[in-house]
Amino acid sequence: MAVIYPKFYSLEAEKRERIINAALKEFARNGYEKASTNEMTKEAEISKGSLFSYFNTKKELYLFLLDYVVEVIESIYDEVDWQETDLFKRMRKIGLAKFRIYKKFPHALNFLKGAAHEDAGEVKAEIAATGRHLIADGLGRGYENIDWTKFREDMEREKMLNIITWTILSFAEQQRDQVDSFEDLSLDLLQEWDGYFDILKRCFYKKEEQEHVY
Repeated sequence: MAVIYPKFYSLEAEKRERIINAALKEFARNGYEKASTNEMTKEAEISKGSLFSYFNTKKELYLFLLDYVVEVIESIYDEVDWQETDLFKRMRKIGLAKFRIYKKFPHALNFLKGAAHEDAGEVKAEIAATGRHLIADGLGRGYENIDWTKFREDMEREKMLNIITWTILSFAEQQRDQVDSFEDLSLDLLQEWDGYFDILKRCFYKKEEQEHVY
């Protein structure tokens, strides 16, 4: 992260995360220009003066969040075994990492999606410098180096990947509010997760590839 915010990072972790989540939520919901710092401070339970003692301007806050979330996404890639070419084994690992993000920062990925299409002149150049492709792809890099020969050839790959991605996101969102922390994930929940992957594999893999992968 290019800029350090010592006063912000001197706060207790719970308060920092509360501020980050309130700002992510408001920017994701309304975009840069329409986002209200009043709503952010109300949600974060701090004064507006406090917010601007941590970040001098709304733009500075937005760019901090952009860098912060991109770093969070990069931390997921650091956990990926890029030598694993089976999509479902790969996506199980990424999916669990995503779940950790959803628990801690529920609006992070929606913020990134919004940033990829943000046209506000005040932040447009900085977003471009960060790399719109990275922001727009989100976790799309998870599909690199996958063995596509396992997949059926009578279906469009893009549609198959969309269905797989939607399933992972929906499952994580569904479970996000039912589990207090990532450490509380139960064996039953993980088996349910694997059950969805097994169904998807039976749908999209060639018949000879459809043995259980776990």
